[in-house]
Amino acid sequence: MKFIAITFARTAERAKFDFLFLAEGLRLREQGGHIYDLDVVGRPDTFTVLAALAAVTEHLGLTGTINSTFNEPYEVARQFASLDHLSGGRSAWNVVTSWDAFTGENFRRGGFLPQDERYSRAKEFLATAGELFDSWHGDEIIADQETGTFLRDAKAGAFVHTGQHFDIHGQFNVPRSPQGRPVVFQAGDSEEGREFAASSADAIFSRYATLNDGQAFYTDVKRRLAKYGRRPDQLLILPAAAFALADTDAEAEELAREVRRQQVSGATALKHLEFVWNRDLSAYDPEGPLPDIDPDVGDDHISQGRAQVRMYRDPIATAREWRELAAANKWSIRDLVINTGNRQNFVGSPATLATTINDFVQADASDGFILVPHITPTGLDEFADKVVPLLQERGVFRTEYEGTTLRDHLGLAHPDEVRAERAAS
Repeated sequence: MKFIAITFARTAERAKFDFLFLAEGLRLREQGGHIYDLDVVGRPDTFTVLAALAAVTEHLGLTGTINSTFNEPYEVARQFASLDHLSGGRSAWNVVTSWDAFTGENFRRGGFLPQDERYSRAKEFLATAGELFDSWHGDEIIADQETGTFLRDAKAGAFVHTGQHFDIHGQFNVPRSPQGRPVVFQAGDSEEGREFAASSADAIFSRYATLNDGQAFYTDVKRRLAKYGRRPDQLLILPAAAFALADTDAEAEELAREVRRQQVSGATALKHLEFVWNRDLSAYDPEGPLPDIDPDVGDDHISQGRAQVRMYRDPIATAREWRELAAANKWSIRDLVINTGNRQNFVGSPATLATTINDFVQADASDGFILVPHITPTGLDEFADKVVPLLQERGVFRTEYEGTTLRDHLGLAHPDEVRAERAAS
């Protein structure tokens, strides 16, 4: 694991990418009461991994997914402030919520919160952490010449917060970090998620892979910023993007097909179908037709801890749509999952990928992309060697890092500058 993470991070930095992103799961997912077989390697602690990567990189941003439902502001703020110091101002926080009691069983408080309360807690969590980050702001540092230590005013780090979800007071024990606060990412696509991003985030993920859908999402989220006194350039739209790269477009298309077939085995296809049917489908032939029975729409779900379950809000309608697609295209269960599941956003030669990526950005469908290679740790190598130079030749991607912090890389202002701008307006 150490070799994989270091190799991946160093390749990203060699390509002059903005940041490396780590997802996180607080519990191993289950299917039918058994651990999902693709999860057996687990999810190591985010801060430990990012701290280790800070030691072997100099410029690359370090983004970690940290949950706001089952953590507390003081400990998370302390960890991010420490990481920001350790990395020289390269930390970022992907703020997420947990939606199910299954995950909550790992925690003392347990249970889960309704969606409106999850976002209410997340927003207050982030605001409270911001108060902690800012609690050292503006205090004088005084050097003690005799002992070589540094002293601050006794009020440095003092904080008091009283709200719906948190009632805390004390003294934050990590001084102001290079970025002031970590860069904040948000991943929600719901109405609440988009508002949360518009009010509080520096970047939001997008799941929209087509140009038209990407433009619609981009326009919707950016237009929300004005009511919070923010400019469009103060929130970045960053879709996740898988890719298949080869010397020619035809070879890339063939590679994309082969990758998808390797990613979706027969067993994986049946597991995916169970997300919608909410039934044990292990007796079905993945190379055969879809089940003729309807999904079970009960509250108890066969799949636990998977975000995909929430994507299918109307299982009956989804099953009907999939049956029609399978019949029209003569698809088996496996064929259907291959053709309707996550697919490569960009497929083609280096020139095709460079053109398509730039077209999306120029057409206001995104401000950039979070690349998701289909293999690690070497999945970024070919992109770094063949596509990045073409983007650099076009003048649309950096040839060298021009700042020291992640905010510099992303073109985001320091929080103090944002505050001063708002105060002056």
